Amino acid sequence: MEKKALKEFLDEKVVQYNNALFIESDPIQIPHRFSLKEDIEISAFLTATIAWGNRKMIIKNATKMMELLGNSPYDFVMSHKKQHLDYFDGFVHRTFNSIDLKYFITALKHIYKNYHGLEGLFAKNTQKNSTQFAIAQFKAAFFELNHQQRTQKHISNPLKGSAAKRVNMFLRWMVRNDNAGVDFGIWKTIAPSQLSCPLDVHSGNVARKLGLLTRKQNDAKALKELDLSLREMDKNDPVKYDFALFGLGVFEKF
Repeated sequence: MEKKALKEFLDEKVVQYNNALFIESDPIQIPHRFSLKEDIEISAFLTATIAWGNRKMIIKNATKMMELLGNSPYDFVMSHKKQHLDYFDGFVHRTFNSIDLKYFITALKHIYKNYHGLEGLFAKNTQKNSTQFAIAQFKAAFFELNHQQRTQKHISNPLKGSAAKRVNMFLRWMVRNDNAGVDFGIWKTIAPSQLSCPLDVHSGNVARKLGLLTRKQNDAKALKELDLSLREMDKNDPVKYDFALFGLGVFEKF
């Protein structure tokens, strides 16, 4: 497919999937239940963290996490005492368990108290055309407190070769603002042009079939290649094409 025709095709698919109907079957519905900025970003971060596997199970377990937080995630994070973390005993989503969730709540409090919150920490380290260094710095700050080694695997590090799909998805949710009603656009200190596509098996396979990606592994190098291809089509909002790639892969079995 020629570049112009490919762009027109993908632009149509973005419109098809980037609308309120998308929310009904997607984990992004969890942060859409909140209105306070900090509630939105904390619920989005925790939901994105467990966003792998069956989407219905992701939504079910993310809902359970919000219930354990009293459906007031920011208030719980900031006011909880150590004994309140016992509420999470027994929670599990695949390999993310109560040990991990307890640390995540503790670390989030640390981030809000010492780094001007999630947005402040990410914005501080975002580079001109990339958030990947910022993701690595975020992980370093997030794990400054005493923690079990097992919990570190739940936040990826792009500088160590990971495509960091879930963190990039979280950033897309927070930063993109196109009035379509799916992504929130509540972070104003990072531009959509700086974002990277949430690369997973679905978007990767579709990107390869369309000639946007040649690398076979879904890793940091593949993400850099895909980002360059998407920026050629829209330098200001390249990750809008995540809707097209994901929709083609998941809903159309492209």
